[in-house]
Amino acid sequence: MSLPQRLRGVKVLKAISSPIRLQVLNLLFDKGGLSYTELMNSLKMNPTRDAGRFGYHLKFLLKVALVEADVETKKYILTDLGKTVIDVADRVEKKALKPRGMLVRTSHSTLEEFEASKIANSLIKEAKIPVEIAQKTAKDAEKLLLKSKIKYLTAPLVREVVNAILIERGLEDYRHKLTRLGMPVHEVAALVEAKTEVQGSAPILAKAGKHVLSEYTLLNVFPRDISDAHVSGAIHVNDLGTWLLKPDEVIHDVRFFLQKGLQSTSPYQHTTRAPQDLGSALSVAFSALLHSSSEVNRMQTIPYFNIFLAPFAKGLEAQKLKDHLRLFISSVNQHVEATFGLSLTAPKFVADKQAIGPEGRATGTYGDFEGESRLIAQLTLDVVSEETLSKPMLNPRLIVEIDFEALGDETAKEALLKAHMIAEAGEPIYFHNATQKSKRFALFSGIGCRYQNELTGDWETDVLRTGCIGTVNINLPRVSHESERDKAKFMEILKERYELAARALEMKQRALRQHGRNSLCFLSQSANGDTYFRSENCLSVVNFVGLKESVEAFSQTSLQSTESLQLIDEITQAISSLRGKTGRKLGKRLFTAILPNHKASERLAQLDIEEYGLAKVKFSGTRERPFYSTAVRPQVEGSTPLRVAPELLEVHRKIKNFGTGGNLAIFELQGPKYKPEDLMTLTNQFIEKENIEFLTYDRRISYCSNCQKSYPGVLHKCPSCGTISSLILFDRFGYT
Repeated sequence: MSLPQRLRGVKVLKAISSPIRLQVLNLLFDKGGLSYTELMNSLKMNPTRDAGRFGYHLKFLLKVALVEADVETKKYILTDLGKTVIDVADRVEKKALKPRGMLVRTSHSTLEEFEASKIANSLIKEAKIPVEIAQKTAKDAEKLLLKSKIKYLTAPLVREVVNAILIERGLEDYRHKLTRLGMPVHEVAALVEAKTEVQGSAPILAKAGKHVLSEYTLLNVFPRDISDAHVSGAIHVNDLGTWLLKPDEVIHDVRFFLQKGLQSTSPYQHTTRAPQDLGSALSVAFSALLHSSSEVNRMQTIPYFNIFLAPFAKGLEAQKLKDHLRLFISSVNQHVEATFGLSLTAPKFVADKQAIGPEGRATGTYGDFEGESRLIAQLTLDVVSEETLSKPMLNPRLIVEIDFEALGDETAKEALLKAHMIAEAGEPIYFHNATQKSKRFALFSGIGCRYQNELTGDWETDVLRTGCIGTVNINLPRVSHESERDKAKFMEILKERYELAARALEMKQRALRQHGRNSLCFLSQSANGDTYFRSENCLSVVNFVGLKESVEAFSQTSLQSTESLQLIDEITQAISSLRGKTGRKLGKRLFTAILPNHKASERLAQLDIEEYGLAKVKFSGTRERPFYSTAVRPQVEGSTPLRVAPELLEVHRKIKNFGTGGNLAIFELQGPKYKPEDLMTLTNQFIEKENIEFLTYDRRISYCSNCQKSYPGVLHKCPSCGTISSLILFDRFGYT
């Protein structure tokens, strides 16, 4: 080092040897540019008495180029050399004052010595904070932590201190980006110690992970208005914890796997070849469901289950076929939520398709295997009927498609009668009305979503290998409360909520397109450049919660009244108009529905009670467990013939206009016993006279695990063994 450089260094050291001059440098570093008067006031010097002394120190700093005057602002600022001196002084002070052993447990589960520079780097990287602000914030955080004399720090504590400083300085936007996601220690302890309803290690891990991703979605993905609407209860976003990663449901085309086998999602796993017989075909179907289950939120549906498997049943004995089906259904029951569509007669557009048989080879058309198809349908119903004798079986669900040919065919009628025996027992079997030519390509999923070939006209492209991307529920009773019974205001709020829901769904569609390759590894597999899951053709559903309670609160009359029915018509027209406008902007497959959703039903009712008070909220259920309805459930009267009150059917006719994306008619069986023949006659009336598209019968079942018997209705004591604690209630649509 040359002598002039050394002499300049000595002058710099002499400049900072004075506490006043060092204090001036620190003030300019912390607060930026300051005028002569501002500096004196900050140093608490008297402008008259201390002017000479202050002037001497300021000139000294100017002379050694640690400070310079900004001509435009007429303020003094630090030079680059001055900033360097402050940095060096801070490091010297830290070495001298920092208690030994001040360690930080990082988020990577390591122990490291505390360094303020790491705070500054994190602020710059995570929150995109300007370098100067980041360094000042890091310095202030270090001072606070040193003053606290904490010997063992954690990354969350350091982050809390930094966030507090940012809030104090009015830097809320930066603090928002630094928010740490996670669960409070108390909630994690409750999960681990089995103090909640969650049991098993996998559900515990899933719940913890979903909690973090829910917070991430609300804080970093949704804009503030959508997040606030969900948190406040104006809307309810389904499956928030997996919103960015998974679709709600998938409609499978099992032919894809029967022809090509199963591709592995891991380089360490073997692929599965195309099946050679019925046993391996069912094994491939089960494996496809199992792989997909980790990539789907709610439901997987295999339509035309019996038709697509028929070529593999050629020449197989009925008992052997039944054994294969029993094993398959039992495996699905224990591992995967699934629905199977049974067609008692093959629709012409399916029957004419090339059939996929053993080893993935083409073998005629599906119409060539009509006998095998009917046998699989009949035996599937037999297996489910037998399995439910000992205990209710809510999974898998079955959808029986009924067309005009099935209504006139004796063999099909036998299968329909078996299906109604299962329905009478309260098991999850659904009936799809396929008698209308205009809707002959329509399919329904296990949760009630409706799929039609309205996109391209090709039923295979528009219906199969698609699904429901997501569902956002609108709280209609909240709209009634906020509108204060002003119809124009009601419609305006409804429009605002609908647009919020549509925007949230559009964001999910975009996120799955962006991240689907990583989160949907199995569903994203392709063959010859054709990706299996067509996410671009999926539905998005806006579901309406609490229509009954909303209309009754607004009209101050029952749901069956003329005023209520008129209001339902007006709401339907408004939503139809909104769907047309919003669909043009956000996608053609944005649909509305009224479908059961117990989580949204309970959460939204509870939030409204907290907001408005128990006395002002009209709800279903009890005070202890209130909910809003997401389904109208008329009771089947046990007269001869069986009937449903006409006024309730009229309500259903009005409500089904909501259901462009799905509508499920649920008919309650409350009597002890119904004849399957009478129930089948009632279903025929619903199809032919009421034109109900999709329906099921529901019955609450009490099951005694001690004597392994089922009883209709809600019981508090087993009639056979007299025990109370062994009773389990099976309620498919409870609290919806």
